[in-house]
Amino acid sequence: MVSFEEKIIKFELPTPFAVGDVNVYVVKGDALTLIDAGVKTDAAWEAFTFQLAQHGLTPEDIEQVVLTHHHPDHVGFLEWLPEVPIYGHKYVRPWIEEDSIFFAAHDDFYRRLFKEFGLRGDMEKMLHILKSPLQYCSTGPLAKEIVEGDKIPGLEKWSVLETPGHAQSHLSFFRENDGVMLSGDHLLATISSNPFLEPALEPSSERPKPQLQYNESLEKLLELDVSVAYTGHGADIPRVHELVKRRLQRQHERALQVLELLKNRQLTTFSITKELFPAVYQKELGLTLSESTAQLDYLISLDLIKKQVDDDGVAFFSAIDGVSR
Repeated sequence: MVSFEEKIIKFELPTPFAVGDVNVYVVKGDALTLIDAGVKTDAAWEAFTFQLAQHGLTPEDIEQVVLTHHHPDHVGFLEWLPEVPIYGHKYVRPWIEEDSIFFAAHDDFYRRLFKEFGLRGDMEKMLHILKSPLQYCSTGPLAKEIVEGDKIPGLEKWSVLETPGHAQSHLSFFRENDGVMLSGDHLLATISSNPFLEPALEPSSERPKPQLQYNESLEKLLELDVSVAYTGHGADIPRVHELVKRRLQRQHERALQVLELLKNRQLTTFSITKELFPAVYQKELGLTLSESTAQLDYLISLDLIKKQVDDDGVAFFSAIDGVSR
């Protein structure tokens, strides 16, 4: 086993996604820990093993894996690593353990949403497009579910923070003694994290509202003395509080742009999506529908718009006259 003082080693790995490279980290506490596990492609694995070797390490040296969330570009190596314990949020479990009941409920969730959003056409084809990134996922048993306030064995200096929004499973990790945060995709330096629409873990539960969750999770960071955030994509963030405030303000401004679309007319989520993202909505259906829904949920929370559902189950949104902007 290679011995060195506790430090964080960053690895930048290619992905097939528009977001570009994903960052994973090796942290040496009492256990050599991999934070996130890349995407399941030969190119990513080759880059990972090559960079490990530059630090005198091999995949066999990794003693445990901790996941910030379940998205494909963060769980891809689980099948290729030696049998080590995997830690993550309880929402990670059905994804990496391929829970067929959960996946059936996931598909039904989106079929209902497609109808409510006013989509037309081949729903099953749309669902297939939505799920196509899952080919880059990997499987493995979740050894332990972790929640806010937990300490991870072998990483006792780090605290677990629940930061849902970008994903229902999202966790961040904070080392209070020096203010270092491993933020996953919760906060990124140059782009806003998209709050993805995902079903609740229990199918009978109300649909999560990821933008409202995300805003609350961002505000949680303002209560912490963060010196630097190591992110899931792109550069490190040295001034976290400044960026959090900018992200919250920019999101509010985007929502007001959606409000303008709804003055004096009623629109469906799909109609709004096509107006906001005319060039990419067909290719990035899940992402763009999520973004539109995020702003609609936010505007409803401020009582700036109203939602009405017709006899066919299609939801229409319109601005509420006479309210303060």
